[in-house]
Amino acid sequence: MEGSRFYFFVFAIAILASPALSDLVLSKVDRRIYLTSHIVRISSTLKVENAGPETASEVLLAFPEQQAKNMAYLMATPHEGKGKVKKPVVALPVEVANPKDMPPALTFYSVSLPKGLAEGDSFTFDVLAVFTHALRPIPEQITQADIQLVLYQDSAYYLSPYAVKAQSLTVKLPDSRIESYTKLENTKIHGSEIKYGPYENLPAFSYSPIAVHFESNQPFAVAQELVREIEISHWGNVQVTEHYKLIHGGAQSKGEFSRLDFQARPNVRGASAFRYLVANLPPRAHSIYYRDEIGNISTSHLRGDSKKTELLIEPRYPMFGGWRTAFTIGYGLPLQDFLYESEGKRFLNITYSSPMVELVIDTLIVKVVLPEGSSDISVAAPFPVEQWQETKISHLDIDGRPVVVLKKTNVVPEHNQYFQVYYRFSKLSMLREPLMLISGIFFFFVACIVYMRADISISKSSASYLAKQQWEEAQAVIQQVQNIISRCLATHDKLEASLRDLYRTGDIQACKAARKAADGLLKELSKELKPLLTTLQSSPSAAQVLPKVEELVTKERELQEKVMVKHSTVVDGYEKKSGARDIENRVALQQQKLTALRQEVEDLLEFIDEI
Repeated sequence: MEGSRFYFFVFAIAILASPALSDLVLSKVDRRIYLTSHIVRISSTLKVENAGPETASEVLLAFPEQQAKNMAYLMATPHEGKGKVKKPVVALPVEVANPKDMPPALTFYSVSLPKGLAEGDSFTFDVLAVFTHALRPIPEQITQADIQLVLYQDSAYYLSPYAVKAQSLTVKLPDSRIESYTKLENTKIHGSEIKYGPYENLPAFSYSPIAVHFESNQPFAVAQELVREIEISHWGNVQVTEHYKLIHGGAQSKGEFSRLDFQARPNVRGASAFRYLVANLPPRAHSIYYRDEIGNISTSHLRGDSKKTELLIEPRYPMFGGWRTAFTIGYGLPLQDFLYESEGKRFLNITYSSPMVELVIDTLIVKVVLPEGSSDISVAAPFPVEQWQETKISHLDIDGRPVVVLKKTNVVPEHNQYFQVYYRFSKLSMLREPLMLISGIFFFFVACIVYMRADISISKSSASYLAKQQWEEAQAVIQQVQNIISRCLATHDKLEASLRDLYRTGDIQACKAARKAADGLLKELSKELKPLLTTLQSSPSAAQVLPKVEELVTKERELQEKVMVKHSTVVDGYEKKSGARDIENRVALQQQKLTALRQEVEDLLEFIDEI
């Protein structure tokens, strides 16, 4: 129904066409429609003649409303004949036009001619129009094993507000597998090409609808959103980070997916899916990475030469119709290849769009992060873009870095042209971050020195300070007490060793000498212990631990007495020449008490040490 309305509408246009546009005539139109990918490109060569007395300075191009909505790119250039030396292409100015008495359902563009076209003069130029989402999947849903069929609709006649003397149309398809196509007069098919025409002497706004239903298993890669961040560092690097939200824009996948079938026969059980994408990076790109939210993706291949660096990336899974994925690629570029100076200003000269081959981008946001301190910022873009400025706070920043944001919708590879960002930046500003870093490290060490050497206590006469000082003094005294008790225990061990030697050698005199030395040492240690106990008894801070210390000293003295009794009993037994078994029986009970007391003393030492 919508198609029939459109055709009727076009017919009405032909009736209502303004005669004021009839002075110009298209003597020859050669149109070529390329359907080899999901991006539709229409290349037209137009030869225009002025049949009227007034000089013409512009030519109007007409597009149906729906086609104009899908138009992503439009360029007009002077035509260069075959065999001529190709010169740098200079595009002709193209602007949206609103001619009078034209229906609003047609969108017009005006192409400004290099010079006025007098009566009888002619001019030949080429027009390239690029469209997105112009191929409609029929059927709209397919299984894993199905091929993808798409439908394209257009006119066999060139829709123009001018009369056309001669015209032809060639439709280029991906291959020769065609489901159906509209057959008109002078229609021929040669392999993967369908030719319509030539048609002669057609009036203005002539229209003859055609439809081509054909197989297309090309990657329908569509980035619903792409955010490119280009960060400039005057220390020698331009860092590019690209965040993709990708979808397969072809026929929706239905049914179950079998990884086994896909791996076994990918060209049959996954013909409509795409498994990889290719990005043509600048030749000196380095530090390249490819990752998503999970982490690094290792299924990528990189190869390069002096002209480009080709990055082939594979998503984590094959992309069927309607399937989505999100990932990030990043790479560094040498600063000297993209940053220049002119008239006291620096400017970045870099491509605008994605390096991905044959990628449609619904929304593209490019963020150019300039160094902190940049000023007098301006942008020169080869096509209209929405732009504004933001601020990004990064490491060692004070005011933040200015960010130029450029936004454009419906972006195709033809938009991957160079644009420039101009700004002023003082060379002294480059020293800001190193000086901040050096100063920060310097002041950190100064603060450490001050902290280590300064007394930061509130007051030496405060109660907390005095209490802390008294407790430290008490700790020192307790440590001395512990050392004395440990020396006493060591002396006891020496006496036990002398008894073992007595059992082994029977040398009573050596045993008595050891006893005499031990008595002298224990007396000295007892003298050292008395003032320490007096100090602890007079210290309020030691009140909590004093009972345990006193218990420790008491237990040690009790242990010392029993050790001496045991020693005397054993020596007396040897002097009286008693038997060894008899001596052991006499000291057995004493030995049990000694062992228990020794354990108590060691437990008390451990308890006090924990306090």
